Amino acid sequence: MHQHPKDNFFVDRWKSLGYAIRGFFLLIKTENAVKVHFSFAVLFVIIGVLCRISSLEWAIQLLCFGLILSVESLNTAVEKTCDFIHPDFHDRIGFIKDISAGAVTFAVGFAYAALVFIYLIKI
Repeated sequence: MHQHPKDNFFVDRWKSLGYAIRGFFLLIKTENAVKVHFSFAVLFVIIGVLCRISSLEWAIQLLCFGLILSVESLNTAVEKTCDFIHPDFHDRIGFIKDISAGAVTFAVGFAYAALVFIYLIKI
């Protein structure tokens, strides 16, 4: 029996990858917070090259920015979902959005603390 392409695992994964790449570019193109974090990531890649950071330091730095951009992206999704479900101001929606933004603050705070450890000794 021949499988329909829709039931094909590899075709589905390929399509999913396409959606993910589309989302990646939508975030970078449309979301100011993502643009800012992505710009800092690029800046720190340049600084990392100039400071000749070690492989371990590269791994830590890349994980830090991956964490920040991932959490910021999820925050964006939560905020857009909240706005879609309840476009008008509502205290409970505001509470949800504030908590989601707080998650970004955790990620940024701890990531930049790790970066301080990497670069403080290099300055």
